[in-house]
Amino acid sequence: MSASTASARLAELGIELPGVAAPVASYIPAIRTGPHVYTSGQLPFVDGALPATGKVGGEVGPEEAKQYARTAMLNALAAVHDLVGIDAVTRVVKATGFVASAEGFNAQPAVINGASELLGEVFGEAGAHARSAVGVAELPLGAPVEVELIVEVS
Repeated sequence: MSASTASARLAELGIELPGVAAPVASYIPAIRTGPHVYTSGQLPFVDGALPATGKVGGEVGPEEAKQYARTAMLNALAAVHDLVGIDAVTRVVKATGFVASAEGFNAQPAVINGASELLGEVFGEAGAHARSAVGVAELPLGAPVEVELIVEVS
């Protein structure tokens, strides 16, 4: 990454990390092992509530879902920040995105681009990452998307 820190870049983008979303089951939002932080699956909560529920390609449009993927990734970054501080991230390793998909919907990669593009905006070259974008039948609480993140930290 350039001399600009992730926190400075977030400020330049006018993005404030949300508070860490409370777990909806028996797990913690993020855990560090060695030089890596793994997040639990993060839903697109805004102020503790889902902005929409339903299947992408059905009740939720693909562009709307792309924004929800971005929001879910902001929640993942908040979990990382709460654990180690966002400026400790030296590299984004992998993002995994799950899309609750209506029958016949197969544009999961375009939806999860919302999460991936945010990582590039915040971390620059260090934000380039491996990724999976998976269509699923259902997600917790009826969420349209869920993301997980693995980052390397100093």
